[in-house]
Amino acid sequence: MTYSPWRIASRLAAVACMAIALPAFAAGQYPDRPITIVVPYSPGGGVDIVTRLVTSHMSEALGQPFVVDNRPGAGTNIGMSYAAHAKPDGYTLYTASNTLATNKALYSKLNFDPATAFAPVGKIGEAPLVVVVNEDSPFKTLKDLVDYGRKHPKDLTFGTAGVGSSGHMASELLLRSGHFKALHVPYKGGAPAITDLLGGRISFMAINPLEVISHIKAGKLRALAVLNTDGTPLLPDLPTAKAQGLGDLEATVWWGIVAPAGTPAAVVQKLNASLDAALKNADVQARLAQLGAKEQPGTPAQFQAFVSRERDKLTQVIKEAHIKAD
Repeated sequence: MTYSPWRIASRLAAVACMAIALPAFAAGQYPDRPITIVVPYSPGGGVDIVTRLVTSHMSEALGQPFVVDNRPGAGTNIGMSYAAHAKPDGYTLYTASNTLATNKALYSKLNFDPATAFAPVGKIGEAPLVVVVNEDSPFKTLKDLVDYGRKHPKDLTFGTAGVGSSGHMASELLLRSGHFKALHVPYKGGAPAITDLLGGRISFMAINPLEVISHIKAGKLRALAVLNTDGTPLLPDLPTAKAQGLGDLEATVWWGIVAPAGTPAAVVQKLNASLDAALKNADVQARLAQLGAKEQPGTPAQFQAFVSRERDKLTQVIKEAHIKAD
């Protein structure tokens, strides 16, 4: 049996149309099963809490539940690597935080590139860090701390949850903004660092106020400044670093959702719409405020631009301070 060139061309065109239509149809039906979201921290921590809060409301818009997959370790690289190599079909997502912007500069042997491995879905929000000292510290204001550090460059120490942590980056930004020096004392987690701050064994910390609010209210720690330009709902009377002469210093913990690179744009947009709806929910906003955070809905492009700015800013800090996590 032979076919005319016209019939062959017609059949080829039909096959091509079907191939084009299939992805669009699949995206239109998305999601048709539960969605996994990887959290690179243990259950019960701040990122885990925020993820579960937001995805519980996203599931209402999408009609499918989210399954939180906690994969902690290696400075979030275990979870991030797993998500980066997942199938880009919209069924494996990742809760990104500050390490998405820093780990490329901090680690030399990653098996993925954080700058290109993900498609941004949207930003969830952020919470500013605060500078705290022991109740017996001679520093009553941020200016006191900065002035002392300028005059005694070898005397001050600051504690963090580890090399490259958000507190470490915030402290380095503070040192540069204030033009003073202090020795970094990294710990294996925030809890032992807080213990030493309470014991007067380190000079100060830059930390999420949620982690120390009970100590501040009990009078065991003193907050000197909030490291953003808007303040924090947890300590509404605390002055900003800018109000104390340190310019537009922004040091926050932030969260967003990303998908593996190559995830269809239609799927990303559907996820972004569900995230936007979740962040406009009054209950979500109230709970985030209790965590000291502010929701920040936006487009995937806006989130990508934010991460790029953070990466550029912090990569410069990491290089200048010769910081390495491996």
